[in-house]
Formats: sequence, structure tokens, C-alpha cells
Amino acid sequence: MSTIRAKFLVAAVALMLPGTASSQHMHAHGAGDITIESAYSRAMLPVAKVGGGYLTINNAGAADRLVGAKSDRAEEVQIHEMKMTGAVMEMRELDNGIPVPAKSTVKLEPGGYHLMFTNVSRPFKEGETLAVTLIFEKAGPIEVEFAIGPFAGAQRPHAAHEGHD
Repeated sequence: MSTIRAKFLVAAVALMLPGTASSQHMHAHGAGDITIESAYSRAMLPVAKVGGGYLTINNAGAADRLVGAKSDRAEEVQIHEMKMTGAVMEMRELDNGIPVPAKSTVKLEPGGYHLMFTNVSRPFKEGETLAVTLIFEKAGPIEVEFAIGPFAGAQRPHAAHEGHD
């Protein structure tokens, strides 16, 4: 297996692990009827060249479509979907983007829709923010700051205490 393929597989497996949302990235950004919340990514290994991006799209108006994204930190930002086909997890780029139905919420999250940052110039580090421009068919570009959280699989601070009164 080539080194590039192995690195990609490590990143793909990390994308399948459950996310770790925190109050750090609960800021809302928007344009018109579209608002973006909870935009985050995960810290990357120093040798990694791909990373995932997750967020919530709230649409209070007419149907729209997320058709692209860009960031100065990545050569390309692709829109992907992961889904189970039988016993196999498949990931594919969505050339036509993600539909955002009228008066709906669409979540980009690990194991489902997500952004894939490819050929990242400098690995994302926990505590940083990442500037990303989301491009919608009707709403146009929306500037969003993604909070960079811990590496995939890392436990959030105080997560072991959740549920205690």
C-alpha cells in the first residue's frame, strides 16, 4: 500500500469517529435565510494532508444548495458523503453539492456529509481557527470560522463528568 493511500485511509477512519462538539465553536454565521452553526474540524497529525470539516446549516427560507467551499489552508475543499453500503463504509465526493431544503436543518457530521480539506498546507492544531468560505447556490458565499478541536477520538475535557448532577 502506498504511503499516500495509507495516510488517506488514516484520515478517512478518523472522519468516521464520533465528533466532539464544544461551546468554542457554537458561533453562528450567515447570509439571508442561511445560518451556519457549530463549525469545527479536528486537529491533524503532523504528516496528515487531509482533514474533515463539520457544521450545521439552518435554512429559514427557500430551498438552496451548498455547492462548494474554499480555504487558504487547503489546496481544495470538497463536499463528501460517507454511507454504509452493506458492510462497507463508502466515501464519495458530491459533485452537485448538498441540497438544503426550505425551512430545514442539514448537519455535516462524522460518518455522513462533511467537508474534506485536501493537500492542507499546515496541519490543523487544537485551539486554532480555520477560515472557510462556504458557497451556496442562492445565498452565495458565507465566511465561517471553524474551531479546531482535539484529534479524532480524543476525549473532551470534562466529558467523563457529563450526566452528573
